[in-house]
Amino acid sequence: MCLTGVDYFSTLGYQPAIAAAAAGALAPIATLILVAVTLFGALPVYKRVARESPHGEGSIAMLEKLLPRWKGKIFVLALLGFAATSFTITMTLSAADATAHLIENPFAPSWLHGQEVPVTLVFLLLLAVVFLRGFREAIGIAVVIVAVFLALNLVVIVAAAGQVAIEPQPIDDWWAVLTAQHSNPLAMIGIALLVFPRLALGLSGFETGVVVMPQIKDGPFDTEERPEGRIAGTQKLLTLAALIMSGFLIASSFVTTLLIPASEFEEGGEAQGRALAYLAHEYLGEGFGTLYDISTIAILWFAGASAMTGLLNLVPRYLPRYGMAPAWSRATRPMVLVFTAVAAVVTVAFKADVDAQGGAYATGVLVLITSASVAVILSARRRGRYRAVVGFGLVSLILVWTTLANVWDRPDGAGIAALFILGIVVVSFASRARRAFELRAATITLDEEALAFLRVEAGREITLIAHEPERLSAAAYRRKLQHTCSVSHLTPSDDPLFIEVIVDDSSEFETHLQVRGITRHGFRILEVHSSNVPNTIAAVMLHIRDITGLMPHVYFRWTEGDPLANLFKFLVIGEGEIAPVTREVLREAEPDVSRRPWVHVG
Repeated sequence: MCLTGVDYFSTLGYQPAIAAAAAGALAPIATLILVAVTLFGALPVYKRVARESPHGEGSIAMLEKLLPRWKGKIFVLALLGFAATSFTITMTLSAADATAHLIENPFAPSWLHGQEVPVTLVFLLLLAVVFLRGFREAIGIAVVIVAVFLALNLVVIVAAAGQVAIEPQPIDDWWAVLTAQHSNPLAMIGIALLVFPRLALGLSGFETGVVVMPQIKDGPFDTEERPEGRIAGTQKLLTLAALIMSGFLIASSFVTTLLIPASEFEEGGEAQGRALAYLAHEYLGEGFGTLYDISTIAILWFAGASAMTGLLNLVPRYLPRYGMAPAWSRATRPMVLVFTAVAAVVTVAFKADVDAQGGAYATGVLVLITSASVAVILSARRRGRYRAVVGFGLVSLILVWTTLANVWDRPDGAGIAALFILGIVVVSFASRARRAFELRAATITLDEEALAFLRVEAGREITLIAHEPERLSAAAYRRKLQHTCSVSHLTPSDDPLFIEVIVDDSSEFETHLQVRGITRHGFRILEVHSSNVPNTIAAVMLHIRDITGLMPHVYFRWTEGDPLANLFKFLVIGEGEIAPVTREVLREAEPDVSRRPWVHVG
């Protein structure tokens, strides 16, 4: 919970000030709306996501299952772009806000002013060092930081509430301003609804709460397919975090609105972006205020740990499997360096300006939560739970409106997210093209019949004829055999094996190959389902060589059509220019020409 909370709870460092600046006297009412959306919208959605994806895949994996093939892959890439926006901006914005708290402290040395970018980069570097040391160290640090931060916030809020109890005049002043500006209660609620999207940063943390599921202990009767103990633990985590945050948000919004002059929330004011810190210095002295600043700086700095956890779980889970990232991207430490470098570039580009990054942060958070609600609706509809469809549909409408309102109000956020999406898509497809000639077989298994076919071939050359699985008549097999014999040294008496690759989903990259031996019209056939043809044939040939010690030969006929068009077909649908691509895959996989299976084409 604390690892999730360093992102979620850290928004207390700036959320009350954002609410007061955006809504003025209506800030407490707008915050109540935010809490209602949290408890009755986001929380039920992510409790359902935890049940549907108990291994930490999150809502993106749910949508991937519901939207298969290239359509699903492209949709996932777009969501990964928004996720990367949310998590990366979480790292950079939180580090930049930690820098602002450090520089604004009255005891901070004067030479720090104007050094926002270097100080923020130091915070990001320190975060990377923690993750390079190991994940458990990050969790331990998170527990200490969150516990201290929440305790200090409780002290500040209680002290501020005590001040209001002693001198209740601020309540009368606030109510007078509120009723003077909005005499109709419905008008108050309506305007609060309009400004609510600006408070959406207070919804961050839910996606990370699901991502950390693999760290949650299983129950005694949990299975891999149905880890009920882990699901229940995650739902408790999400509920407890939401309740704690809701209480702090409501209380902090009231005391900051009542006790801090509105002018202090404006540009250059002492409470801008640090309302609770202002109260800590004002009512508990500079010593306690400095202690509060240190705690706030620590949790804002370490909020990047929650974001880093999300990135380390999401990116290696999808891109390498899609063939859209190098194999080393599955390792933690190299990816920590990559994400830190990206965060450093973003920090320099935005000059460590908190306000400039707020739109992108809110956009990423809202799109992820909205996509989660849509995934839950589709899942409920598939299961026939129509009451759930209606309930989550209402939540989705609220979230869609909030997202669109945020994009309309701060279009720069959508622009930044679009750049992240474009970057991920370009890099992903470039990587996929670069890795096109890899074997792509995660495992290869031959059934008993296929092994029996190979045992018959023992002591002689293993001959395979590539055949299109769409042509299954006896005449088609005879024509293919006659053609192969006419352009090679083979004769029908050699009784070669046919190999057929059935392409199921060409958008997949790595596949587990199951080779079946079947007999059709008297011809022996090795049949395998895969995501592409040439890489699969090459992988099966190398596997046959390894288990039999014999050198396989495969026979093709030339593919008709434009070579470039056929190459494009191979990259997209896994077919096309089969013969030369098979040979190229074999050449890259086996550099020793004397051990390389033979490819014949005519």
